[in-house]
Amino acid sequence: MFREAGANDFEAVMRLYRQLHPGDPVRRDGADAEVFAQILRAPGLRLFVLEVDGKVVATTYLNLIPNLTRGAAPYAVIENVVVDAEVRGSGLGKRIMAGTLQAAQDAGCYKVMLMTGSRRESTHGFYKACGFDGDAKTAYVVRPGRESRQGVEGDLQV
Repeated sequence: MFREAGANDFEAVMRLYRQLHPGDPVRRDGADAEVFAQILRAPGLRLFVLEVDGKVVATTYLNLIPNLTRGAAPYAVIENVVVDAEVRGSGLGKRIMAGTLQAAQDAGCYKVMLMTGSRRESTHGFYKACGFDGDAKTAYVVRPGRESRQGVEGDLQV
């Protein structure tokens, strides 16, 4: 069953996120639970899960962004796509992505974007099979506060 995450899904979503980023620190101060609750409350932020036999086996995070171009149609960014390692390759990833893309379409989005840091051909093949075009845009990422590859320190300057 594809559905929006609820308050009771926190542990299941975090279990999947630990598969996505196993090196992330585990928060013990409750800050992660508060961010989870904030996401659930925020308009335009939609966290989805896919359940099989009562167990959450996949998750996606859809960010709906208001826009003044394209006839004021919003656009969306998908983040944190995870399918439980035990069931990868069974078609569940395509199911949760189909639901997530339908939610973006239902919200009137004129485009949906995502980025992946993966260099695995299977990951890129998966996104292409879901309808994404890897050649449509070029993405750039900066992590504010970190030294860039060019050696620029301090604040981001353009």
